[in-house]
Amino acid sequence: MLPSFGLKVNFAAQISVMSSIDSFSFKGKRALIRVDFNVPLNDKLQVTDSTRISAAIPTIAKIIKDGGSVVLMSHLGRPKNGPEDKFSLKHIIKSLEDQLKSPVKFVADCIGEKALEASSSLKPGGVLLLENLRFYKEETAGDEEFAQELSKHGNVYVNDAFGTAHRAHASTTIIAKFMNEKLFGYLMEAEVANGLRVLQSAEHPYTAIIGGAKVSSKIDVITHLLDKIDNLIIGGGMAFTFFKAQGGSIGSSLVEDEYLETAKKILSLAKEKGVNVMLPEDSVIADAFSNDAHIKVVSSMEIEAGWMGLDVGPKAIETYRDVISKSKTILWNGPLGVFEMENFSLGTKSLGEMIAQSSAYSLVGGGDSVAAVKKFNLSDEVSYVSTGGGALLELLEGKTLPGVAAIQ
Repeated sequence: MLPSFGLKVNFAAQISVMSSIDSFSFKGKRALIRVDFNVPLNDKLQVTDSTRISAAIPTIAKIIKDGGSVVLMSHLGRPKNGPEDKFSLKHIIKSLEDQLKSPVKFVADCIGEKALEASSSLKPGGVLLLENLRFYKEETAGDEEFAQELSKHGNVYVNDAFGTAHRAHASTTIIAKFMNEKLFGYLMEAEVANGLRVLQSAEHPYTAIIGGAKVSSKIDVITHLLDKIDNLIIGGGMAFTFFKAQGGSIGSSLVEDEYLETAKKILSLAKEKGVNVMLPEDSVIADAFSNDAHIKVVSSMEIEAGWMGLDVGPKAIETYRDVISKSKTILWNGPLGVFEMENFSLGTKSLGEMIAQSSAYSLVGGGDSVAAVKKFNLSDEVSYVSTGGGALLELLEGKTLPGVAAIQ
C-alpha cells in the first residue's frame, strides 16, 4: 500500500501568526528557552560538533541585550533509567560559555526546589542551564505535571529547538499550555521559513535530490513533493529498490523488496505529474562494503551477483550537473553514496559542489546530507543548512509539527 498520495496540507495555515522575538522586549523578563543541545561528545565527554549550540546563540544574545535573563532546557542522548553522567548537560557548559562569551550557571536538575531557586535568583543578563530533561521519563511522555513544573522557570517561553519540533514532549509542546507569552526563537523562525520556501514559494525549475539508504523513510516526502517539483534525483541505497522494481539486476546492493510496488507507483505518479525522475544511469560498485574493496563502474541496471552499488557513476554526475545548473530551487535530503568512504564519496561531493556553485536557492537537510556538506566544507556555500532531521522530514511531508503548532 502506498500512503500519502494526494496528501494536501496547508502548512502555512498552522503558522499563520509566527510570533517573532524581534518585536518583543525581554527587559525584566526571565525567558525559558527550549534549545536543542543534543550534541555529540567524544570519549572524554567533550563536544565534538557545536553547531547546535552555535545556532541558539543569537536568540540568547537578543534576550540578554534586552535586559532579560535566560533559562536553558534541553535533552542530550537517550538515557533510559534516570540520571547518567555521560548524558549530563554539564559536559557542554564550556562549549556554551566559549560561544556565548559569558559565564553560564548550571543546576543538576530541571525541576524541584534547587532548580527553581537557581532560576528565580537569576539577575538580568544571567544564563542558567538546567540538567537533561530526559533524566525524567515524563519529558518524552508529554506529562502535564512535569511540563507545569518546568514552566515555573520563566515568564516567557521561547521554543528554539526545531530538531525536536516534531515531538509532543513536555518541554516542546505541553509546556505552552502553562505560559501566557510564547514565541519562536531565531533558529525556529529560520527553519520554518526555509522549509515553507521549498514547499510553497519555490522558484522553478525546482529540483529535489532525495537519497539515503531506504525508500521506506522517504515515501511521504517524495509523494508530497511531486506536486511541487520539476526534477527528482533519486540516489543512495534507495535507488536500487527502484532499479529492481524495473527489472534490473542489482547484485547484492541494498534493496527493500517489500517496497518494489511502491517504487513502481512513485515512478508512475511522477510520470503522470510531469516530473522528470533521474535515477543514476551508472554506479560505482564494489565486491565488499569496504573502502579497500575492488571497484568498477557499470550500468546501474546490470550489477552482477556478489557486487553492490555504493556510489553514483560519472555519467550520472554529468547528467545531474546539467539539471542542477538550470535549477532555481534545490532541496537536498540524503547522500548519493557511502560518502564516508573515500572511494565512494565522489558522487555526493560533486553534487554538493554543483549546488554550491549554482545560483539557485538551496536547502540542505537531513543528518547525512548535513554531515556531507560539513565534510566537504560547503556549509557556507549553500543557502540554508537545516538543523532538523526528523522534524524537517515531517515538515516536508506536510505534517503538523506539534512544537510549532503549540506556539500559535
